[in-house]
Amino acid sequence: MAEEDPVGGTESWCVSHSTAVASRAVGAILALLASLILAANVPVAIVLLCHIHKSGSKGLCFVLNLALADAMVGFTVMGVAIDEISQPFYLSQNFCVLRMAFVTSSCAASILSLILVACDRHLAIRKPFHYLQLVTGLRVGLCLLGLWLVAAIVGFLPVFIPRFRRVSDHWKCSFFHVFDPSYMLTMFCLGFFPALFLFLYLYCDMLKIASVHVQHIQKVKQAGLAGACPPPRVTSDMKAMRTVAALIGCFTVSWLPFFIASVVQMVCAECLPYRLIENFLWLLGLGNSLLNPLLYSYWQRDVQLQLSQLAAALRRRILLRLGHGRCSPGRDTKALAAVSCLELQD
Repeated sequence: MAEEDPVGGTESWCVSHSTAVASRAVGAILALLASLILAANVPVAIVLLCHIHKSGSKGLCFVLNLALADAMVGFTVMGVAIDEISQPFYLSQNFCVLRMAFVTSSCAASILSLILVACDRHLAIRKPFHYLQLVTGLRVGLCLLGLWLVAAIVGFLPVFIPRFRRVSDHWKCSFFHVFDPSYMLTMFCLGFFPALFLFLYLYCDMLKIASVHVQHIQKVKQAGLAGACPPPRVTSDMKAMRTVAALIGCFTVSWLPFFIASVVQMVCAECLPYRLIENFLWLLGLGNSLLNPLLYSYWQRDVQLQLSQLAAALRRRILLRLGHGRCSPGRDTKALAAVSCLELQD
């Protein structure tokens, strides 16, 4: 009987051990990121829901849907993080496909929600006098219903079409091990890149509108018919442009490296290791769900005030439960201030 090589066995054990440690490290990072995503989006969703109930703003429904989609991203990614931490416990192929389908649907819903928010602000600038007539409750509901339907179709397509799955000997639950390259290439080319081009078009069009307004103001100032302060309409347009510019920048920086590297890896598997994409670039893309509530909600002064009051109320309630504090009568008990729809849209 041939004797086993102790050196080879030791090297194999070292490689296996280092892989397990790396998987647990990635799982810990994913768990932390998912927790931060949930902690950032859930309070924003609660505050926006109260704003919509008070003000009746239809456009804020798109921002609320974005917060819910990002919270769903954090919830689904938490399951992937648990799988990474619990190595070497392996899932079945079908369950892994189902889990990654939920992750893909959540990310698709988040990206589509970004598109709806950008379109809503573009419409508010392009046709400000007809905005309230165009953005009705029925149309908003149909847009949101179509958004989640498209996201579900994109994510669960491999579940219902077996040829979009990849049968692999590797049991790691990840995109590249369970999804066929043809499905991923189609999803990237028909999903991400058109969305990026649409963002660029909306921003360029708003930039064109704002430049026309600035030129008009300069002509009026030269004629001596206006003061030094710009009209509220132009200020609103510039705020909306800065918001959309931040949207495009963060979306591009977060997701573009992942999608480009994924396409390169599918075309040339030896050119780029998939571990780089899964362990680093995918985390960068998920970070977009953490940045979205900062861009769309935390920058609004009214939302910041509501969140601070909500945190203060929770703190007082916790102190009362623990017996370390007593709520002073008449302090911070008045109703939350109503949020201006126009300020939030700006």
